[in-house]
Amino acid sequence: MAPTEQQLAFIDENPFVGVVTDLRPDGSLHSTIVWVDVVDGAVGFNTAVGRAKERYLRNDPRISLVVVDPGDTYKWVSVTGRAEFVEEGADAQIDKLAKKYMDVDSYPHRKAGEVRIGVRIVPERVDSRGF
Repeated sequence: MAPTEQQLAFIDENPFVGVVTDLRPDGSLHSTIVWVDVVDGAVGFNTAVGRAKERYLRNDPRISLVVVDPGDTYKWVSVTGRAEFVEEGADAQIDKLAKKYMDVDSYPHRKAGEVRIGVRIVPERVDSRGF
């Protein structure tokens, strides 16, 4: 099941953060806040190689993302599925996200030697409310 156009627009057009949940190697849940967007019709986010999210998702690609409208907490979208990594365009994606969330043209928190990577969610289930 894929997100609807309305759900994709909700995620892509609003500066609402998402909560990503993945699995640690011991099977326990790991949740973090992420900036979210839509690339080629796929919901995703950006991280850096070596960070916990990237390591955990390489070990087990199961993932869940929830995005909630902070002005109406009964309006939300949840996408559950499997993560795919996208290296091409990851630097441009973090700059696009910095524009969306910080209104700056370039992501200001880059670290020397850091390699950015995009994470797309291949949806297996989509739930929502308020649409």
